[in-house]
Order: sequence, then structure tokens, then C-alpha cells
Amino acid sequence: MKHVLALWLVMAAVVAQAAGTDKDFLAAREAYRTGNEARLDTYAKRLRGHLLEPYVLYYQLKIRLDEASAEDVEAFIASHRDSPLSERLRAAWLKVLAKSGRWDLFEQGLPELRDADLELTCYALQSRARTNPDEVLEEARPIWFVTRRLPESCEPLMEALKASGALSSDDVWTRIRYALEAGRVSLARRLAKQLPAGEAPAPRVLEAARSNPGGYLDGGRFNLKYRGGRETVMFAAHRLARTSPSQAARHWENLEGRFSPEERGYVWSLIAYLGARAHDSGALEWYSRAGENLSDRQLAWKVRAALRAKAWPEVLAAIDAMTEEESEQPAWRYWKARALMESGRTHAAEQILKPLATEFNFYGQLAVEELGGRIEAPVASYRPSAVEVDEMSQLIGLRRALELYRLGQRIDANREWRWAIRGFDDKQLLAAAEVAYRYENYDRAISTANRTVLMHDFSLRYPAPYREVLQAHAEQFALDEAWIYGLIRQESRFIVNARSQAGARGLMQLMPSTARWVARKLGLKNWRWSRMTDVDTNINLGTYYMRHVLDALDGHTVLASAGYNAGPRRARAWRPETAIEGAVYAETIPFNETRNYVKRVMANTTYYANNFSQELQSLKQRLGIIHERDAGGERPLGDTP
Repeated sequence: MKHVLALWLVMAAVVAQAAGTDKDFLAAREAYRTGNEARLDTYAKRLRGHLLEPYVLYYQLKIRLDEASAEDVEAFIASHRDSPLSERLRAAWLKVLAKSGRWDLFEQGLPELRDADLELTCYALQSRARTNPDEVLEEARPIWFVTRRLPESCEPLMEALKASGALSSDDVWTRIRYALEAGRVSLARRLAKQLPAGEAPAPRVLEAARSNPGGYLDGGRFNLKYRGGRETVMFAAHRLARTSPSQAARHWENLEGRFSPEERGYVWSLIAYLGARAHDSGALEWYSRAGENLSDRQLAWKVRAALRAKAWPEVLAAIDAMTEEESEQPAWRYWKARALMESGRTHAAEQILKPLATEFNFYGQLAVEELGGRIEAPVASYRPSAVEVDEMSQLIGLRRALELYRLGQRIDANREWRWAIRGFDDKQLLAAAEVAYRYENYDRAISTANRTVLMHDFSLRYPAPYREVLQAHAEQFALDEAWIYGLIRQESRFIVNARSQAGARGLMQLMPSTARWVARKLGLKNWRWSRMTDVDTNINLGTYYMRHVLDALDGHTVLASAGYNAGPRRARAWRPETAIEGAVYAETIPFNETRNYVKRVMANTTYYANNFSQELQSLKQRLGIIHERDAGGERPLGDTP
């Protein structure tokens, strides 16, 4: 009994010591965040020899970086090359050197940096401009057209460009257009100050066009004799098209005769793009007026408008007009193959589909089925041994990452993990993924296993934790287990305490208002928002909501997936005027996030069904047909939050 008591006391002391160390590390991190050097130094003494001591040393050096010596910085970087902290410190140090004009040291350290942000890119150009200004200004010119406010390090380069005459007023107007297209009116106003006298639009008039574009265009009080007046009218037409493309088109039809061919085409391209996103039936006609000077983004929505209209020649023409890089995206390769098949060019279509079918994505799955195959997860050709996994778990970078995950420092943990596995081959990646799985860091298991090139293990790419809990709720609400897993994998990657920027929480990423509504419907007593990180509670509420959305949207999984992400009312509003394929519906969802979400959920679902050895349903069957609005006997949306 005495031995047991002694062992218990030792274990209790170890646990208490670990808890104290955890608090010390988190306190050191907070001291760094708040700039409290004295407190940071106090905790640093307590954390000597700790696994995460490199972070404390980084905090100490970073907080005093302006006074640090080059020797101290280089010593830290040399000692911690196995951590992303070395890269982060080098980037920060290079900015200190550039701001203080120590260009020789800057030039020595820059080649060691793996990735430079825009601020450092401009500093690097500044440094080179000391000896080769003409070449540097030519390289700096594309930076001018960035649509966000540039960092201060870029300003000297931009001033030099203006002084050299390399930036014309047309270039200023181009950037103003980009800013207005992005909705950054304040940036456009600042840029307008750089125009020649009398050319800039009046701020008051620009604001009128922004706040009430329809009223501004109806007023007809335009001064089209100077560019500022014409650009303001074009901006108003574009702004109006964001809410009513057809109304903007009517206005522009009456006005375009007073504008140049370039200006006419430019505005039609904006109206057509926004019309396509709004599923307006006039979009293709507006595209025909826009001419050929379309961006890849505009061409992508021309394809989508043509898909909804079943205008296959337009699909093919728009994809062929894209840049090579854009046209090689899986979506456009698949739809080009489909357009070729519709025109009877089967052989040419198959030449596109065959390599696409080897890719593990939504369009790869569709390509497999177009070629007559069946979607199956590849058989695992390699599994690491227990010894290999144990050895991998001792890798210092992964140990630090796991410790950071345990302490809830997910951003730093993710950086540490990605740094540790950079350059891994397939066998090492699978061993690392297995380590992540064993520690229940399922999101890291997925992302690491996803990186393999030739050897794959889909049990790691598509893990199924909490299955007993999930199966019970799937049965309770009569839901497809594979679909629930497909959705959770996309929502949270199985991070129990996941939290989105919008405020959604938990495995199934429910918003507070939705969670309260479902909890009330389920009659949950003593409901608290903090319970959303409980696995059973989160899955219970999430699966109830899935069932509700599915019932509200005609029992159609594609619609319900879109509705779960963007809301049932939007999913219904995106339905077509005439029936279309589920794949076309997914491709033409206006929200980028929801469009990608639905494709991934459906692709995930197919692989999970395969992993669960369910009776396989083809992806095309799952996607089905999306019938026209107000058809199919949808249930009312009720009082969904």
C-alpha cells in the first residue's frame, strides 16, 4: 500500500509540474504579445531545457530585434534551422536591416529566405536599385497594379517609376479601375489624387455613384468630355450591376454610344460577369457585346453561364480563350472534354479525360465515370512499420508541433508541422500522417497523407473517428453516414474545438443562432454554447440540422450541402429555370467558398462510401438532376434561423 501511495504521489507531482510548465509557457507567450520584457525574462528562466524553449528564445530576441546584433540573430537561425522560427526571425530581421539602411547585411541574408512577402520584395528591389535602377524599375512596374494598399517599402519604387515617366495617367486609371472593381473606393480616391489636374473624378460625384448608382445614372448629369466623368459613369453602371445586372444593362445600352469601343467593351464585360454570377439569362448576350478582352475570371463565369444555358460551343470557346494556366485547372479540363463530347469529338475528349481520371478530386471522379469506370479508393501500397512510426514521432519538429497542439497553439503548431515534413518522400509522409492520427490530430493526418504522389493511404486521407457516436445519430435522423463524414471532413477536418472566423464552432461548424434553434427543437435542457465542443452534442445538433436542410430542399444532397454552408434559402434561389445536372449546379454556385465546399463534400462522400464498403452509388447518381425552381415538392423552410 505504501508503494502504491508513493507511486501516486510521484505521478501527481509530475502532472502538477507539467501543468505549471504549461502555464509558464502560455504566460511567456502572453508577455511577448503584450511587450512585457521583464515578465518574459522571468518565465524564460523557468523554461530552460523545455521542448518549446526555442519559442521563448525567439520571443526574447524578437521583442528586442531593433537593438539585436547580427551575430545574435544568425546564431539563433543557425541553431534552429529545424523550426519555422528561423524563417520567421530572418524575415523580421531583414525588414529591420532594410529600414535602417544596412543593405550589405540585407543582401547577405536575403538569399537564405525561402519566401518573401510583398514588403520584403520591395525592399529587395530598393536594394538592387542602388546599382541597377533601370532594370529594377522594370521589375517593379507590375507591383503598381496590385489592388490593395501597398506597403511603405514599395512607395519609393512607385515614386521612382512616376519620376522616370514609366507610369502614365492611363496606368493610374487602370489601377483605379481595379480598385473600384474590388469595391475599394477609398483606395481609388487616394489614387485619383495622382492624376493630372482636372482629370480626377470629383469625390462627391464618385460617392454619389457608389451609394446610389441607379439614381446617379437616372439623373443624367454627366460631364463626359473628360475621363473622370466617363469613368464615374462606367463605375456607376458596374456598381448597379452588382445588385441588378439587367437594370445596369438597360442603362448602358442608352449610354454606350457616347463612349469609345474600349470603354463599351469594358463595361459590358463587367455587366456580363456579374450577370452570370446572378444567373441572369441575359449574361451570354452581354458577353457577346464585351468583345475578346476578358480576364480569366470573367471567362470562367462565361463558361458557367453557358453551362446553365447548355450552350456547349460557348463553353468550348470560353475555355479556349483562357490563359494556359487557367485552362489547365481540373474544372475547365473536364468541361472542355464534355463540350467536345457534345460536339461528337469523342477521341479528343478522352485524351483530356484519361489523365484527369488519375487525379483524386471532384472532376477526377467525374472523369472516371465519363470513361465508364467506377470510383474506388486506391489500395494502400505501403504502410509504415511500428518502428518507422515510433522513429517519426521522435522527430523534434513533430514533437514540438504535437506539444503546441496540446497547448491549443494551433497556428504555431501547423507551421511547425509543415516545416518538419517539407521535403518528405511518400513513405515519410505516410509515417508522419500515422503519427498525427495516433495523437488524434486528424486534420494533420489528412493534410499530410494528401501530399503523397505515388503511395497513398485513403484510410489516413479519409479517417472516420467518433464513428459509434456518428452512426447512432445517422440512424436516428435517417442520414447517409458517408455524407455526414464527407461534410465534417470539409467543415472541420475533425478538429473538435474548431472555430471559424464567422463564429461557427465544433466538428460540424454550427453558428450560435443555428445551434440555439436546433437545441430548442431537440428540447435540450440546460443548453450552453460551451457544449458545442462536446462530440456527441455537436454531432447531435449538426445531424438534426442536416436532416432539416435535406427535407427543406427536396431531399437532394447537392442542394442540402449548399444549404448547410450558405443557408437553405440561397441554395433554393440558385436553382435553375430549367433542369440541369447536379454537376452544373455545383459549378455555377456564385459563392466561391460554397462552390468549392459542395464539390469537396460530394467527392469526400464518394470515398467514404467506398471506405465503408457501402453499395457504391456513382458520383453522377449522387449529383442527380437539379429541377427548376418551385418544382420537386420542396418542403417549406419553416423557421430556420
